[in-house]
Amino acid sequence: MTQAGYEVGSSVTVRALHQMPMPGPEGELHAHDYRFDVVVARGELDEHGMVCDLDVLRSAMQAMAARIEGRDLEAIRPPEAEAVTVEVLARWAHRELGAALRQSGAETLAVRVWETEVDFGGYAGPVG
Repeated sequence: MTQAGYEVGSSVTVRALHQMPMPGPEGELHAHDYRFDVVVARGELDEHGMVCDLDVLRSAMQAMAARIEGRDLEAIRPPEAEAVTVEVLARWAHRELGAALRQSGAETLAVRVWETEVDFGGYAGPVG
């Protein structure tokens, strides 16, 4: 069971390229329109009655999206990963956003990355 708390979120879509280490179409460099759904949470609201300012969240998401828009995701692949899957991409986004949202009072951050309308991967955990 999760603890009670407040949350806000936003979404951004990014077109980026990746390649899986396998034969067939997924083994070729190809593009996806990845949708990032991000949820920021905390136990209590701040003095303004917010989890975090949505302008701060959207700005952080736009900066994160700009880093990979139109690019090959191989540039952000961690050494331990065989490829940038939606799970790996969600963890990368969590790290990128966490640094920007830490000052906003966010306690936890959940990122879900959609590769298609029905397929996604995600990562959630404490900010920072």
